[in-house]
Formats: sequence, C-alpha cells, structure tokens
Amino acid sequence: MNNDFQKTANKVSVITIIGNLVLSVLKLVAGIVANSSAMISDAVHSASDVFSTFVVIIGIKISSKEPDKDHPYGHERMECVAAILLAVVLFITGIGIGSSAIKNILSGDYANLQVPGILALVAAIVSIVSKEGMYWYTRFYAKKIDSSALMADAWHHRSDAFSSIGALIGIAGARIGFPVMDSVASLVIFFFIAKAAFDIFKDAMNKMVDHSCDEETEEELRECVLKNENVLGIDLLQTRIFGNKIYVDLEILADGSITLNEAHGIAETVHDEIEQEFPKVKHIMVHVNPKEIE
Repeated sequence: MNNDFQKTANKVSVITIIGNLVLSVLKLVAGIVANSSAMISDAVHSASDVFSTFVVIIGIKISSKEPDKDHPYGHERMECVAAILLAVVLFITGIGIGSSAIKNILSGDYANLQVPGILALVAAIVSIVSKEGMYWYTRFYAKKIDSSALMADAWHHRSDAFSSIGALIGIAGARIGFPVMDSVASLVIFFFIAKAAFDIFKDAMNKMVDHSCDEETEEELRECVLKNENVLGIDLLQTRIFGNKIYVDLEILADGSITLNEAHGIAETVHDEIEQEFPKVKHIMVHVNPKEIE
C-alpha cells in the first residue's frame, strides 16, 4: 500500500512541477515584457510551488518508509513536517511580494509607475485556469491516498490561482488609468498567500500533536465493536491521530467464564473487524475484561 501511495504522489508531483515550471517562465516573461510587477510577483509565487512540490515528494517518500527499530510506529509524521516546511516557504514568498508592493504604494510616485501591457492580462487568465486545474487534480489524489502534504500542495495551487485573480484585477485597473492598482494587486496576493500558509501550518501542527478522533468516528468505532455478539460492553475506547493514521486502545467486556483462548479469539476478531471497516486505523490494542454472567 505504501508503494502505491508513493507512486501516486510522485506522479501527481511530477505533473505539477512541469506545469509550474512552464507557468513560471510564461508569467515572468509576460511580467517583464508587459511591465507588470503583479505578474512578476505571481511568477515568483509559481516558482515557489516548484520548490514546495519537491518538499512534498521528499516528505511523502520518508513517511512511506516501513517501521524500523528506531521508529517502530512508522514515519507518518514526516509528511506533517513536509507540510510545515511548505507553509514556511509559502509565507516567506508572500513577505517578499508584500514588502515590495507596500514600498511602491507608500512611495506616492504613481505617475511614474508603468502601465502593464495586454500580455500581462493574457498571462493572468492562463494562470488562473491552469492553477485551478492543478488544484482540483492534486486535491483529488490527495483525498484518494489521504495525504496531508499533497493536500497542502493542492492549496498552494489554489492560493496561486487566487493570486492570479488579484493580479488580473490589478493589471486591468492599471490599464484603465490607475497605475497603483498593479502594486495593490501584489499586496492582495500577499494576504492570500499568508492565509494559505497559516491554514497549512495549522493543519500540520494539529496532526503533529496527539489528539483524539472526532466524536463521529469514535461512535462509529463503538458501533463496529458492539456488533460482535461476544462483546458484552466497552470499558474503554481511546483514539489518537498519528500523522494521517489512527491508533486505537480498546478494553472490551466478555463472558468471564470462557477460556483464555476464547477470549484471545474474540480480541483478534474485534481487531480484524476494525481494520477492515476503518482503513485509516493503523494500530489497535484490544484488552479483554471479564464480566460475570448471572
């Protein structure tokens, strides 16, 4: 399963890297030729996507490694580390774009700001369509293989699409007589990038710190366990999220008069039933408590 996970992630990453390289060059050339700072900022944003995708590839490769002596619980959290690095890179990129935009806006020398050419508008439209397509493509496979790093990369594509919308509005505003709008658009792009970086960082940190599943998932786990006719009750059900996987600690009640072998068989059956019904559950510890039958 880890092999399929990694192959799918690599396929998606290679396709988006090629797409981002082509877009970066297109937007950079358009920004320079058409004198648009917003389009040049957008080109930098797309170039950062290439780096972030490499981070995702490395993170997923490490997280897919089998458990070993030093890491008996696996390496899933390395995918969260990749997502955190991606968020930091995204935020730093945004800071660079935002600071340049603020400098132009505060200069007050709007008359000398160059009006972007029509090529910048065309590049912005192409970018919006392409990046939105990359978002949905990456999102589809991120959900399919349940990858937080790949989902973070999808949102990186979506933030680039938003930034291109901002660039489009700014370039159009500059062309109809408001040259400062090009720089304002760059500033708006920064806020979109910062918001995406914060969301990615927050999600990754939540997965790095052990916390229980949502109540709905825990209730579904209870129902699955109690479907077994040999389980007379549940004394304890604890869950924790480890990367994108779930660990379960369970104490069930069984007839106190049965043999140890029978109790072990019940525990094994419950274990297998949970794994079959909940693919995200990686590890289950089942303890059997005796219940006296009157």
